Amino acid sequence: MLWVAVSAIGLGFLIALEIAARRYGEQGPITDQAREVIFAPKSGTVLYVSMALMLVVLPWRQRFIALGAAIGIDAVFWLVRWIVDAKMMFGNGALWVTLACAVIALTRRTGRDRALLLKGVGLALLLVAGRKTGYTWLLITSETRPTVLDQYVATADRALGDPSWVVGRIVEATGPVGAHILEWVYIQLAVAAVAVALYQLRNVAVERRFPGHHLVRTFLAIGLLGPGIYMIFPVVGPIFVYGAEGGAWAVADLWPHTPPPVGTPQPMLFDGTPPRNCMPSLHTAWATAIFIHSLKGPWALRCLGAFWLIATLGATLGFGYHYGADIIAGVVFTLTIETALRALDRGWDRSGVQLVVHGTVVFAALLVSYRYLSVEMAEHPWVFGPLLVLATTSVVYGYARTTALWDRKAASVHLPAPRRAPKPELVESGAEAVVAADRAGQS
Repeated sequence: MLWVAVSAIGLGFLIALEIAARRYGEQGPITDQAREVIFAPKSGTVLYVSMALMLVVLPWRQRFIALGAAIGIDAVFWLVRWIVDAKMMFGNGALWVTLACAVIALTRRTGRDRALLLKGVGLALLLVAGRKTGYTWLLITSETRPTVLDQYVATADRALGDPSWVVGRIVEATGPVGAHILEWVYIQLAVAAVAVALYQLRNVAVERRFPGHHLVRTFLAIGLLGPGIYMIFPVVGPIFVYGAEGGAWAVADLWPHTPPPVGTPQPMLFDGTPPRNCMPSLHTAWATAIFIHSLKGPWALRCLGAFWLIATLGATLGFGYHYGADIIAGVVFTLTIETALRALDRGWDRSGVQLVVHGTVVFAALLVSYRYLSVEMAEHPWVFGPLLVLATTSVVYGYARTTALWDRKAASVHLPAPRRAPKPELVESGAEAVVAADRAGQS
């Protein structure tokens, strides 16, 4: 019933976004995804990593068959596109195999096997639909929010030392090599996410069930809730408002060499092309979630999670896509969502409720302070800078402390009960019984 309810809500949400996108003369997420059954996908990598999530429910032999079928279908599409000189892209095969598994589940499977395969297919399609939904959300933010609040965030960012300007100069100094590495990490965030998710879901085919909580749940929740904040606090980023990418709409071409002067911030009209997708930084939120979930994996996976988080922070700031204020808001946003999902899985208790409330209050306080106290924050950076860091650290510490307590309780529940030593009188009576039986046998 839960899966049916979630599916119905998700379908209604997609239909609403489809209608909204049509109003602005664009394709919605449903149409955009349906086209990729035949036409070149926007991202073949996403379709293949989505299929990989679905394959966790299948045994190894069927995984190899599905992967071979996907590659074979893509080879045929590639050949046809080469002949007709169409846009070249892979990924159709992965989508076909995912849809074929849905048909197989409905027609050839029954009972628990059908439910498990449908969950795998649903997980893959949710990841794909989440990406398409994100594109539509970004379009809606740019169309419905003509004014942006960048001046407020840039002014408040003085309390943190203008990190976007600092990291932007560092990335510029590394040359094209550093920029290319950060750009690849920034674009291929889904690769690291699926690597961690596949480790968490590695035993699904054997246990015939999904774990109660895993990375994909957090990813989808972040992608669903984050764009709603964009509508409340529209920001486009320093590369647009204070850099060359803003063109005639930019305040000045200052990024990354000259921090903007402190003045009286105000909402400003901006070009309707860039999405208002800075506050909070969802790339930081997703990278933080990857890092958190990688901590329970092997050494190599933990290193991957740490590298992806650091490189993502470098890209978001170094390319001028985000302010430092966006970054700390993204961290608080993620930890609050992660706490709520974990509490929902294990059962709510006092510590879970307190941490979710605390994270929500801190996140709201950050947004309010950026909007109404930005000038004071810029004029007194040695006061407000540590306060911002302290507020973020309180959520990080609260999450680490609470989840460690939950893990200890869960471990204690699964520990075997200690064996009790037999009572002395029982040992004696047992020995007497053995001696009596031995005498009886001799007689």
